[in-house]
Amino acid sequence: MSSTPVPLNAVLVLGGGSAGSSAHVRSLAAGLVERGVRVTVCAPAALERSYDFIGAGARFVPVPRRSDPAAVAALRAACAGAGVVHAHGLNAAVRTTLALSGQRTPLVVTWHTRAHTEGARDHLVRLMERRAARAAAVVLATSSDLVDRARSRGARDARLAPVAVPSPRLPADDAQSKARAELGAVDRPLLMAVGSLVAHRGYGTLLDAAARWRSLDPLPLLVIAGEGRERGAMQRRIEAEALPVRLIGSRDDIAELLAAADVAVLPSRWEARSLLAQEALRLGVPLVATAVGGVPELVGDAAELVPYGDAGALAERVASLLADPERRRRLAAAGRAQAAGWPTEDETVAQVLSVYDELTHRS
Repeated sequence: MSSTPVPLNAVLVLGGGSAGSSAHVRSLAAGLVERGVRVTVCAPAALERSYDFIGAGARFVPVPRRSDPAAVAALRAACAGAGVVHAHGLNAAVRTTLALSGQRTPLVVTWHTRAHTEGARDHLVRLMERRAARAAAVVLATSSDLVDRARSRGARDARLAPVAVPSPRLPADDAQSKARAELGAVDRPLLMAVGSLVAHRGYGTLLDAAARWRSLDPLPLLVIAGEGRERGAMQRRIEAEALPVRLIGSRDDIAELLAAADVAVLPSRWEARSLLAQEALRLGVPLVATAVGGVPELVGDAAELVPYGDAGALAERVASLLADPERRRRLAAAGRAQAAGWPTEDETVAQVLSVYDELTHRS
């Protein structure tokens, strides 16, 4: 008689949890549960309220983002008896390394992005990356340059693993019309940027470009959705220079707003698999983005790429798109075709599960 195989117990760990990594963990948890894996998600309590990991079939253990002894002890207890532990992001990886110290549980780490630091903080991040990379049995990286970065930090096994997140639903035409009316762009072009208001997002360059668009007729409106420490300074500059820009804070209707836009703009210093880029291409919204990090391999020929920090190139490329409806239609079609070739959620789960099986010697 053959015995019934014992289900794999996988613990997924999130730190602060960006929108992309949190959505991925939710999708991964649901897919693993469907395949018979017992899943525990460890994350700050606020993420459960936003992403409903319990609704995906996972057990949820609230663990604060801190790395103090109490938080590490709570994470260690949650990982007890796990067949594999999978940390998402640098903060989660370092805390999980501490929690698993002295144990032989295989650790998988997914690098979704990289930290943007300078000076002494940059040195600390390098040390954290080195510790996380060397502790992991496998590092899964979302872009080729992150694979190279993990290897340079001492990873024994680093692999490209583009993650899939749920596709946005295409809003109805009336929803798009309502969005344009709400934003004040009924009779003018609408440009859309989304992301936290921090320096590495390139919003300074984007505001420089917006100043150049003041000569266009009709005058386009740039709407930026997101929150962050740069908001006050950005708002003061917008008002002082009378820039055609609105800051609308964090929103839960990004798909509706983005689908209503004529052009999406991604001016970041670095991105891996930008959530904005993915949603724009899937929705058929023409994208102008900086040619940095994993962006070129993500979008291929389905977006207009410009150098980071070049306000003139960014302003000119957006203006030329607004003046060329046929080019926008071609980019919309190319974007949907490019997105169709990205890994599906099911394929992403299968790839991750194959890594788990490899590490736990399951077949």
